[in-house]
Amino acid sequence: MARPMKWRKVCCLPENNKFGPLDSPVDTKNHVIMTVDEYEAIRLIDLEGFTQEECAKQMNVARTTVQGIYTEARKKLAESLVNGKVLSIEGGEYRLCDGLGNGCGRGCYKHKRGRCFTDNEDRGD
Repeated sequence: MARPMKWRKVCCLPENNKFGPLDSPVDTKNHVIMTVDEYEAIRLIDLEGFTQEECAKQMNVARTTVQGIYTEARKKLAESLVNGKVLSIEGGEYRLCDGLGNGCGRGCYKHKRGRCFTDNEDRGD
C-alpha cells in the first residue's frame, strides 16, 4: 500500500505566475510548468537563503523531499531561461499556510510582506 501524500506547506502564491520571452508564442511546445511547491523551494533556498534542512522544516516535509523538489524546480528554470520557454507556476501538492504563526518561521512571506495571494484572490492574470 502506498504512503499517504504529505502536503507541502507554502506561505503564499506568487504575485506573478507567468514569465518568459515577450515574443514567444504561447503553445505547449514553448511552455514549462513549475508547481507552486517547486516555486516555494526556490524562494526559500535561493532568495531567503535557507538550507535544505530549514526549507524542509518550513514546508513540513523531509529534507530528501525538498532536495527532489528543488532539483526539479532548477531544471525547469534552466529549461525556460536557456531555451526561451514561457515558465508558468501552477498546481502541485501544497496547502497554503494560514499566516497565524502555526509553524510559520522567518521565511513566511505573509509575515514579511503583509500581503499574500490566496487561491481565491485575483492576481491580475
